[in-house]
Amino acid sequence: GPLPPEDARAAIAALLVIAAQADGDYAEIERAMIERVLSDRYGLDTAAAAALRRQGEAGEAESVDLYRFTALIKQRIPYEDRVIVLEALWRVALADSVRDAQEETLMRRLADLLGLDPRENIEARRRVEGGRA
Repeated sequence: GPLPPEDARAAIAALLVIAAQADGDYAEIERAMIERVLSDRYGLDTAAAAALRRQGEAGEAESVDLYRFTALIKQRIPYEDRVIVLEALWRVALADSVRDAQEETLMRRLADLLGLDPRENIEARRRVEGGRA
C-alpha cells in the first residue's frame, strides 16, 4: 500500500544529509540549508525542521545504500516533484559554495535512482547555481 508521508519526508531528509556529506565535510552551513529546505518544503518551524534533519542523519547512519531512500521517494512523489527534490539536494550540496567531484558523482547517481532524466540534473544544478531554485 501507499507509504505514509512521513516515510517520504524521512527519505528526503536522509538524502539531503547524504548530499551534504558527499564531499567529506558536513558543515554547519549545510545543516542549516537542510533545515531551511525541509522547513520550506513542509512548512515546518525551526524545531520541527531540526528534528527532521536529525531523523535524516539517523537514517543515513543506518543505511547501507541509496536505493532504500530513492525507492521510497520514487514510489511516493511524482516526477515533477522529484525534480524539486533534486534541486533541494543541489542546494545542500552547493551550500558551502564548493563544487566537488564526489558531489557531482553522487548527484548523477541520485538523479538516475530517482528516475530523472540526466538533463534534469544539469538543469537543476544550473538553476541552483543561478540562484533560481
